[in-house]
Parts: sequence; structure tokens; C-alpha cells
Amino acid sequence: MAGMKLVLLIAGAAIVLIAQSSWLFTDARKHSRYPWFWGIWGLIQCPMPLLFYLLIVRVDWSQYRKRKGS
Repeated sequence: MAGMKLVLLIAGAAIVLIAQSSWLFTDARKHSRYPWFWGIWGLIQCPMPLLFYLLIVRVDWSQYRKRKGS
């Protein structure tokens, strides 16, 4: 029984990592921002690559600079 739980846990983790990695890769390719880097990093761990990607690539920091300067 414990062996089955371990297999399910590993399978679930693999599904999450592959889904995260493929989303990061395809979205980074759309934005021309190092897709291989984000895809490989997304395979290694979760959720830090996703959080960093959203903060670095997806957030338009120029809007915040314009508001701060006004």
C-alpha cells in the first residue's frame, strides 16, 4: 500500500513538472525570452521557475516606472 502511494506521488509530481515546463517553454517562445532556459528550469523544480517567469518576463515593469516618475 505504501509503495502505491509513493508511485502516485511521483507520477503526480512528474505531471506537474512536465505541465509547468511545457507552459513555460511555449510562453517564453511567444515572448522571445530564452525558451530553453525556462523549459529546462521548469523541469527541475516547482513553483519557483513559474513565479520568477511571471515576475521577470510577464510583468511590464515600464508601466510601474512611468507611474512612479509622475
